[in-house]
Amino acid sequence: MQKKDSSSDQGSQQRPRRERIPGPPRRGQSADRPRREGGYSSEKPRREGGYRSERPRREGGYSSEKPRREGGYRSERPHRESGYRSERPHRESGYRSERPRREGGYRPERSNRKIAPETKQPKIPGEIRLNKLIANSGLCSRREADTFITTGLVTVNGEVVDRLGVKVTPEDDVRVNGQRIKGEPKTYIIMNKPRGYVTTMSDKHAEKSVMDLIAGKCEQRVYPVGRLDKTTMGVLLFTNDGELTEKLTHPSYNRKKIYQARLDKNLKKSDMEKLVNGIELEDGPMHVDVISYIDGDEKEIGLEIHSGKNRVVRRLFEALGYKVKKLDRVYFAGMTKKNLKRGQWRFLTEEEITMLKTGFYD
Repeated sequence: MQKKDSSSDQGSQQRPRRERIPGPPRRGQSADRPRREGGYSSEKPRREGGYRSERPRREGGYSSEKPRREGGYRSERPHRESGYRSERPHRESGYRSERPRREGGYRPERSNRKIAPETKQPKIPGEIRLNKLIANSGLCSRREADTFITTGLVTVNGEVVDRLGVKVTPEDDVRVNGQRIKGEPKTYIIMNKPRGYVTTMSDKHAEKSVMDLIAGKCEQRVYPVGRLDKTTMGVLLFTNDGELTEKLTHPSYNRKKIYQARLDKNLKKSDMEKLVNGIELEDGPMHVDVISYIDGDEKEIGLEIHSGKNRVVRRLFEALGYKVKKLDRVYFAGMTKKNLKRGQWRFLTEEEITMLKTGFYD
């Protein structure tokens, strides 16, 4: 029994074409049109070589009739050596080498030497800004004094001064609209602030202000040193000495303050330790320096701090769940409220003024 060579038979033999038996027309096909043998448009002779074979095939690809340029696109142009626009002579030393190179780099006309600052004029003892002198006289505020100056209503020693920043001495003849200005003497007052009075000067809607307690009794225009909130009582200073006010209120000086607080419930010793170690408030960590019970009463607390932040004592206790029902400042910058009832005030003695200015106090 011989084996049949399938590979040779498949190549040499062709399957006979079946004759189609006529039948009903297909869907979408017209029955009266005779079927074309060979497929669609069989009347046209089949082109050898594919679509549009009547065109001779070009050797070399698209537009082979044009001679191929050596060197790529637009090879008729001579190749430039050294890159783009090589016909220009190459400049040595870089861009615009025809200009002589400046020593010292860009803009050598500027010297690297630092110019010594102009020597300042020595300060004259008692010298003060003109607007401050006018404001200290009680005539107006500093802002209003600036307006008087710029409008030409101020004269110094008979000459009109219409620019800001001028300094004068107490011996100068300063006049506003013809009226001579005399410097106010420095005034210092201590008050035992009562409850229910505000210390801010800008609160126009406040019913009671600490300034009402000294109105008509002090000729000089004084201002509170620092501030106490409306419900806090105790030591409060007043003065028209701006330099001393800065020393007493600026945080960098860390002035000592002692408060006596009455809480709504007993203060735990563990919470006292937290106050000493420090508590994180919304504006940063804060702690007290010394804290203790007063006469064994766990609701009556005495504490010492150096911070000048707003409402710091109340916020410290509120952070631990306590409410301050009463707060009294009993010590500030070496001053106490001794022999002063609520709402009373007095002028400081020369010894007390010297103590405040020198800072010789605990």
